[in-house]
Amino acid sequence: MIIALIPVLGFAQGTVNDLETDLGARVNVSLNKKIAKGLHVVAEGEVRLSDNFSTIGRFQAGLGVTYKISPVFKVGAGYQFIEKQNSSSEWKPRHRFYADARAALSAGDWSFSLKERLQLTHREVNNVYQNNPNSLSLKSRFKISYKGFLSVTPYGYVELRNVFNDPACSATWSTTSQAYSDYTFKGYTDAYLNRVRGCLGAEWKVSKHHALDFYVLGDYCYEKNVDTNSGGTKLKSLTYDQAFNTAFCIGYQFSF
Repeated sequence: MIIALIPVLGFAQGTVNDLETDLGARVNVSLNKKIAKGLHVVAEGEVRLSDNFSTIGRFQAGLGVTYKISPVFKVGAGYQFIEKQNSSSEWKPRHRFYADARAALSAGDWSFSLKERLQLTHREVNNVYQNNPNSLSLKSRFKISYKGFLSVTPYGYVELRNVFNDPACSATWSTTSQAYSDYTFKGYTDAYLNRVRGCLGAEWKVSKHHALDFYVLGDYCYEKNVDTNSGGTKLKSLTYDQAFNTAFCIGYQFSF
């Protein structure tokens, strides 16, 4: 089931910042090894460019397994190591564990699928009142593809991402002093929809073992930013950043 949760501000007044835009690119490579009937091991790596193609903003590598239970259902699990550059140009590692389930139906040359991925991302944080070191989220993707063009398969999908455990708080905003008082940390209980993504692409099956994937991503992000002191006793600001990022992407897969 696709879940869409509305942002919760609690009693603390928050500010939604203006929409920012960016152009980027992604290049990824994957190896898909068949172990047994329906069982595959997948290794992958990816580099992402941001800031209008001027900066390498992220590296990642992962290893996972998938198992096709039936012609309709497939499940998978895996691990990803992510090295991401923050706003201060510092590289910060992240460790992500995920499990997913996919259901697919075909009607002639058309294919329809729904994929749900639950993921836990661990990262080092300087202030646990501002960021959860173990973020839990759910990605829900609905995809349509058309297989009527021989070796080329065009496709499109829409994906939603919901965060389940961001920091929550209550506080009183004073219009006179332009500051918060009576701040209380409520734990990691804030849940909201923080990403809507759309994609158009085409996969080209070059040969039995080789495939190329060309696609464009449109990515709307809605990120919560809590700024507190290190002791978690004072709320300085509560803002939400909006961004729309467009990425031009190419992927290569070797299957054997």
